[in-house]
Parts: sequence; C-alpha cells; structure tokens
Amino acid sequence: MRVTLLGTGDTTGTPTVGCDCDTCREARARGVERSRFSVHVENTRTGESLLVDFSPDFRQQFLTHDVPLPDAGLVTHVHFDHVDGLGNAYRVFDDLSVNAADEVDPKTGQSVAGTIAEKYDYLDRITVRERTPFETFRTCGLDVTLVPVDHPPLVCYGLAVEDPETGAKLSLSGDTSYGVPEESKEVLANSDLFLADAIVPASLCEHHPLGGKHHDAEGVPRTFGTKHMTREGALDLAEDVGAERTRLVHTAHFYPVEEAFEEPLALDGERYEL
Repeated sequence: MRVTLLGTGDTTGTPTVGCDCDTCREARARGVERSRFSVHVENTRTGESLLVDFSPDFRQQFLTHDVPLPDAGLVTHVHFDHVDGLGNAYRVFDDLSVNAADEVDPKTGQSVAGTIAEKYDYLDRITVRERTPFETFRTCGLDVTLVPVDHPPLVCYGLAVEDPETGAKLSLSGDTSYGVPEESKEVLANSDLFLADAIVPASLCEHHPLGGKHHDAEGVPRTFGTKHMTREGALDLAEDVGAERTRLVHTAHFYPVEEAFEEPLALDGERYEL
C-alpha cells in the first residue's frame, strides 16, 4: 500500500491566501505547502487507487504529485474543504464510485452520501455508494471501515484502510475532537500509519472563544474549541490507538513559525510504503 499525502492543511491551507504572517512567509521561503486535505491510497498489488476526500485543490494536487487518478473515492464529511474538489470529476472520469456514510445527520436531515448525491447530481460520471459505519467494505482491493468521530455540529468519520493480503493498515482520525468513541478507536487501532487531525498547538486554546476541552492530567487541552484536536491531543490519541507511526495533518497557519515545520507535522507530498 502506497500512501501519498496530497493535502495536509486545514480549510485555508498554508500559506493562506493574503496572509503575511511569519508562518506563511516561511512556508513560501521554503517552497512548501499544506493545501486542503486529501490522501491518495494506492493498492500496489492491483494498481488501483482510492482518494480520501476531494480537496478544492484537487487539480493542482494531481498536477504536482506523481500519483494516478483514483479508481474510487471516499468523503468523510460535507465541509467544503473535503468535498468541493469533487466537481473536478467533470470530463476527467468515465465512471467514479464515491463512498460515503449512509447515517442521517440530524443537523442537515441528510447523510453524507445523500448530500453528495444531491449537490453533484449534474455529474453523471460519478456513482455515490452508501456505506454503513462499522461495516467493512472492499474497494480497490482494500478493506475500508468508516467510524464516527466527533466534529460538531455535523457528522464526520474517521476510517481504517487495510490490505487483506499483506495486512498493511492505514488509519485516519478524520476531522475530530479528542472525544472519539471507544468503538471507533478499536477500528483505528494498531495501524502502520495514523493520520491525525492536529489543527493547532494546545497553547493557542487561550485565543479560542470556547477555549479548550478534554484536558489531560496536567491540564493541557486535547481539543481546540469543540471541533478539532490540538497537537497534544492528536499525539495522545495516537498513543491511545497504538499507532506505529503518526503524521499530524489538517494543520493551520496559526502554528507559531518556530513550531510550524517541526516533526511530526506533515507536508504535502509525503509518501509512505506500508
């Protein structure tokens, strides 16, 4: 299994358009980027590939990184930075299966799958496939399981991707607070590579109107506000699920410049063989 991180940033990415903060300036000086979130998973046994989330930066990501167009896709939730790149399917794909959860969101009255089917009904080249959380399905020769996480006010999902022949395993936290249900943690556990949402360091919680939550024994917040993990929370979750290797993704340009390019924060283009 070959995993390529196409987009490792949050909703505005780094550098952020129109921003002249130290972190954005340093990213430009280094020639590095954290575009909006997307992960390419290639089954090296079959040559098929799965795209997790359709970044608005889809076109540039596929022009920049040496990966094939996906044979199937998966959408974790309906925030624009994870789904709006699906419009790139127009005149690019002959037929693309897009997997998404079938669980109805009480906030919207629709499932993620239903929202995609309605929003992109003009794309006759995609087929939305409804998937039930915790029920493993096979796509691109890989076993995939969606699990609910905690990203209020909308439903959102993490996932595990396993190669049934080699046993290689990739897990993604999805956009989430530290409050991931225990049943979901069990599915995410013991992965070779864990991609964890870590939007900012815990020190920045003092600047959020809601502060932080899910504090550890020393009082360090593991959740920034209500929707995303802090760096510290993401690393604690990685330890909770016994990840062999962890990369922090969905990071914001609010990281102080002296911390923004330190390990284990990921950058676009990183590639892993599992």
